[in-house]
Amino acid sequence: MIRDRKALFRVALALAFVFVFTGGVHELRKTSSSPDFSCSDGSASSQAITDEDISIEIAAGATGSDIADQLFEKGVIKSARAFFGVAVGDARAAKIAPGLHIISPELCAKDALDQLLDSKRIAGLINIVEGEWNSEVFQDMVKAGYSLAEVKAAATQFKLPTGFKSLEGLLFPAQYSFAKGTSAAEAIETMVERAQDEMKGAGILESTGKFNPQELLTIASIIQAEGGLQDFTKVSRVIRNRLEKGMPLQMDSTVHFAQNLRGNIFLSTKSTLLNSPYNTYRKYGLPPGPIGNPGKQALLAAVNPEPGDWIYFITVAPNDTRFTSSFEEFGVWKVEYKKNLRAGLFESKE
Repeated sequence: MIRDRKALFRVALALAFVFVFTGGVHELRKTSSSPDFSCSDGSASSQAITDEDISIEIAAGATGSDIADQLFEKGVIKSARAFFGVAVGDARAAKIAPGLHIISPELCAKDALDQLLDSKRIAGLINIVEGEWNSEVFQDMVKAGYSLAEVKAAATQFKLPTGFKSLEGLLFPAQYSFAKGTSAAEAIETMVERAQDEMKGAGILESTGKFNPQELLTIASIIQAEGGLQDFTKVSRVIRNRLEKGMPLQMDSTVHFAQNLRGNIFLSTKSTLLNSPYNTYRKYGLPPGPIGNPGKQALLAAVNPEPGDWIYFITVAPNDTRFTSSFEEFGVWKVEYKKNLRAGLFESKE
């Protein structure tokens, strides 16, 4: 549980930020005493960041009047009252994130609000993509200004939630912006607490079935790595069916995790012989822990598999994943997959 004093130093963008724009500090009515700069013709948020831009540090818990006053004092807006009036009438203002914002000078109140809401103008932003490994999240944190040594120390010393054996899978994918002074340990704690909230909502923490929370999180991580969103519940069923039949999972993603390899990589016969507890071609049952950080839909799919007798699935072509209980049918699809692989259908278009 986060202590109250810690909560003042970190807030995730994925949460709802509520700033108080009501009160008696400023009048809500714009009058002639509320001068404003002229607004731009285009989108102020799309303007490129320049050396003339101004840094605005928004503290966690800042009120609307606090923000307005700071914008005025830094020369961003022509009057605090003009910004306050715009913010009161725009529900988006409640989502202004704490952190260091890079804002253009001499903006009208509306354009200033647009730039404050632009994630590209927030320094130190950490965006965790669904399925990222912890090692990749740590690099995201380094890009946001943390030292790798601090991040690794925080991860090593972190006290895991009861029932979990690894930090892998517990850094929930979301967009985070932390206020200045937030330590790596506090940032990681925020991510883990978000993961616990999401797991609780998905029914993972209260599971009374065949799998404990650690195992369900591991299943969710495999689902995230193996399937497209539309196939999550089917992949979940395949995993359960294989485990119930005593079959090895034979998931390429678990081997790729052990090899630290990303992308559409053909799994060679040599790779299937890898001596690793994450090699689900050699080892039966689930791997010892998650193979990445699953998002909300993968967590839900781990608990709620779609009914079916499938024990095989293969992505024959991009956006074409097929499921079957027939080894013969799977063999035919595998030939089609190899043909498409040679034809370059799986090559990145970037």
